[in-house]
Amino acid sequence: MNRPVAGLRPKPPVFLDLRRIRLPIGAILSILHRITGVAMILALVPLAWLFGRSLQGPQGYAAVAGLFDHWAMQGLLLVALWGLCHHLLAGIRHLLIDVDVGIEKPAARASAWGILFGGPVLALLLWGMLP
Repeated sequence: MNRPVAGLRPKPPVFLDLRRIRLPIGAILSILHRITGVAMILALVPLAWLFGRSLQGPQGYAAVAGLFDHWAMQGLLLVALWGLCHHLLAGIRHLLIDVDVGIEKPAARASAWGILFGGPVLALLLWGMLP
């Protein structure tokens, strides 16, 4: 409790200013790993609906294929591909850290930076391989 002591003022409450907090790169990577995991789970419902719609016949397939030709959907798919690549690479990193591989601070920082830059690069490489 914050009771006043004779002659002393009580400490003021501490309010965190989130704009001033500098998280280590490993924490940022971990937060992004969680966000991409949740995003992939939430994306399952609309993707399942689109898949079911595409199986309803030629008209359904054409409607879904036409939807994926739009530039906004292309951008959304590229972001989803990045999220998948990031989540995969960060998950492998977390599993390696669980078995004490790369737990030293320099190695952990280097692997975190590698994943932050490697995820988008891998996504773009895979994007280029799509028909």
